[in-house]
Amino acid sequence: MPIRTLIVDDEPHAIDIICRYAANVPDIEIVTTSSNAVHAFQVLQHNKIDLLFADIKMPGLSGTDLIRSLKKPPMVVFTTAYQEYAVEGFDLNAIDYLVKPIPLNRFLRAVDKVMHYINGNNNDGMEKAEPVAVTPGKHFLYLRIERQTVKIDTEDIRWIESIRDYIKVITKDKVYVTKQKISVAEKLLPTGHFMRIHRSFIIPLNKVESYHPGYFTVAGTKIPIGRNYKLACMEKFHDDMQDQPGLL
Repeated sequence: MPIRTLIVDDEPHAIDIICRYAANVPDIEIVTTSSNAVHAFQVLQHNKIDLLFADIKMPGLSGTDLIRSLKKPPMVVFTTAYQEYAVEGFDLNAIDYLVKPIPLNRFLRAVDKVMHYINGNNNDGMEKAEPVAVTPGKHFLYLRIERQTVKIDTEDIRWIESIRDYIKVITKDKVYVTKQKISVAEKLLPTGHFMRIHRSFIIPLNKVESYHPGYFTVAGTKIPIGRNYKLACMEKFHDDMQDQPGLL
């Protein structure tokens, strides 16, 4: 069953790139494209659309405003040249967030997330796509703190902790506190580099110093493993560490 897709962007070149990339994915059917969010809204009212690629910053109605105007929005992948808008995008439950210029492998990773989402939420029989490797290089987490956008190198993060409606991002030099759901922060982190081990904790995999069935040690601090996360943690770490006695 094809994934009926709409692309909305005020830059024709950006639309052309996504269309060209989508041609490599047989499951994606481009229904139409729009150069502005108002036209896209009309398309969504009169057509069955499963997936929307939406630029965020557009003249008039923005991509995020478009999503807010819909009672039942489709799956959304936001595209923009401004990475600092990622938090707002994920607050609207976007599947993914692509920063322009969009490389093909990053587009395919977004499609992979869409496929996994579809397979996890209905029984339409679609086969899961193979995971796409993470592109190496710098990755930053953008947080809104005291009316400013703060840029944090994810390599500096020791762990992330949730406290009610806020999160604490602990780095080697500083602790950042911002009002945000930990589930949103989880989506903003580079895939495969971090792991949710508790409803209130996310840790970087490359900074784990030791593993215990009840906790991880990161930067000399014991981070508890939640009951619902124990099996995933054991499967991820036990086999890798059993040959390293100092880490068990």
